[in-house]
Order: sequence, then structure tokens, then C-alpha cells
Amino acid sequence: MGVGYYQNMTLWNLGPNTYGCSSIQNDIDKIITQNGLSLRTDDYAATFASATNITFTNNQFTTDGIITQNTDQDMFKFNLNTTGRFTLSAIPYNVGTGNAGSDLDLQVSLYNSSQILLNVYNPGVLLSSVIDTSLNPGTYYLKVEGRGNIYAPNYASLGSYSLQGTFGSTLPLRRLELKGSINNDLHQLSWVIDADEQVAHQVLEYSTDGRHFTTLNDPADLSLRHYNYRPTSFGTIQYRLNVTFDNGRQYYSNIVTLKKTGSNPRPELISNFITDSKIEVQSPGNYAYSIFDYSGKAIKQGNLVNGSNLIQTPGIVSGGMYIIRFNDAAAGIWVDKFIRQ
Repeated sequence: MGVGYYQNMTLWNLGPNTYGCSSIQNDIDKIITQNGLSLRTDDYAATFASATNITFTNNQFTTDGIITQNTDQDMFKFNLNTTGRFTLSAIPYNVGTGNAGSDLDLQVSLYNSSQILLNVYNPGVLLSSVIDTSLNPGTYYLKVEGRGNIYAPNYASLGSYSLQGTFGSTLPLRRLELKGSINNDLHQLSWVIDADEQVAHQVLEYSTDGRHFTTLNDPADLSLRHYNYRPTSFGTIQYRLNVTFDNGRQYYSNIVTLKKTGSNPRPELISNFITDSKIEVQSPGNYAYSIFDYSGKAIKQGNLVNGSNLIQTPGIVSGGMYIIRFNDAAAGIWVDKFIRQ
């Protein structure tokens, strides 16, 4: 059986004994058959239909169990009335730090009300298991069992354990807002992150077509909340913030649109996105315009006046990218893209 005094996990043996490699000994069978002993009676059922119901008291529960043999599975059931954060600590019996002296490596599986597996929790380097997740209202099941690991099989991963569960409101992301402005030719971006979780990663991204975003700045300083730079090209640039928190959840901010123009004034789209057939253009004077779909087919032509212009385009009915061209005999030609959502 070996010397397990100084090991974190000890198991009964199934394998060669002191008489030679060809002599196999089943420790558990030896103990039972030669000493008048028997395995403990199974304490919890192993089926969904007979799962033991767990009730929360003050948003928490504690229960104990025993894995009596390597085929033993303990099923539990609990109900949630609201969306919230569910945590569970599944801890094997132990006598010290790091679950020292435990004979059980725990695995916990979480199922939904349809008995569909949501996740399996069994950290490879730990004997305990931890769940920390957000759950919607409904019925859920927990399956607790003993498993092997890279150091030992599940033959004798047996013993007692305790479950400690809690449920509370989901830690909210209260505010994630990006702001932007142009100071001469400098794009100035700032943002606000208001959440209970800690920021693990934040990336400022940009796009020139409204669909494909590329990393602009990936600061190592997670407390940074501003970024300034000068774009190297003219045109419309859209910005967003991609934030990942220490609970693994990822969020995107609102999109900010800024435009870098040359020294000569020109007509400008108020937005590169439209949701109906109306296009808003701010013009510094009288200019002609032409609208095309992305295949080059002409949709509408007309003239702009000085100030704000609202162009009606009943010919734009399907989503996609379109082109608007502004031209003036003296000032030149400009082309912008916009997207019908």
C-alpha cells in the first residue's frame, strides 16, 4: 500500500503486492472479505428523479455526504427564483492546508432543468472543486463523485465531503461609456468603467468601415482611462472599448465616431450608419451629391445647401454598405461610405 504519511492524497491500492508484480491485491476487497466489514450504505441517490432537494437559508446552504465506492454518485437539486451569482465550494474531508490527508478527489457537474450538462468542475491540481457562475431562474442539479487525477486512478477516490453554496445578486456592470472629441487634429478618447469586478484587460479598438475593429491601444496600466493620438489618414474612424473583468466576462462600450478632415471644408455625414432611408449631411456650401450601392449602381443624385441637409433615399431598402460622393467644380470630389443597418 506504500507510505502515505507525507502525501497530500492517500488511496487504497489495486495492483501488485509484495509477493511480486504478477500478484494483484485489491485492498478494498481484502478489508471487506477478511474482516467482516461492509461498505457504508449509500447516503444520496444517483438519479435526477431521486435527487435530494437543497434549500437556501439566508441565501446559503451547507450539506455533507460520503462517496462510498468509485461508482457512487450523489445527486442534489436546487431552485432559483431570480437571476444571480451562484457559488459552491465542494471540499473533501482533510486534516490540513491544501486538503492534506484527503482520500477523495471531488468532481462536481452542474445540470439545468432539462438535465443538460452545463459544466464540469474538477481543477486538475486540486482535490476540491469550486463553482462561481451566473444562473437564471430555474431548477438545477449537482452531481458529486470521486474521480482520479494525473497521479492516481479513481479506484479508491473515496471519503466524506461537504458542500457550501451561496446565491446572491449578480455583480453588475453599472456603466461602461466611451467619449471622444477632436482638438485640432488630435483625437481625444476617455472612458468610464463602473463595476464591482476588477478590470483584467482593456483594449481600445478602432474601425474605418464600421464592421472590422482593430486594436489601437492595449495599455498595461489597467487604471488608465484616456488615450490621445493623431490619426495618420483622413476620414471617419469609429472607436469602442473592449473590457474583460476578472470573472471572465467581456463587454463592449458604445461606439464613438470621429472624423479627421483636411484644411479645406467639405460636406460631412452626420453618421455613417442609417436605420431608415434618411441621410443627414452637414455642408459648408452648395455641393452636388450622388449615391451608389457597392456594385456601382446609381441610386440618387441631388444638390446640398449650406448647413444641415436631410436626404430622403427610398431606393435604399436593404442592409449593406453604400457610397455617397460630394463634388464641386472648384473644390474637388470627396467620397464617403455609410451602412444601412
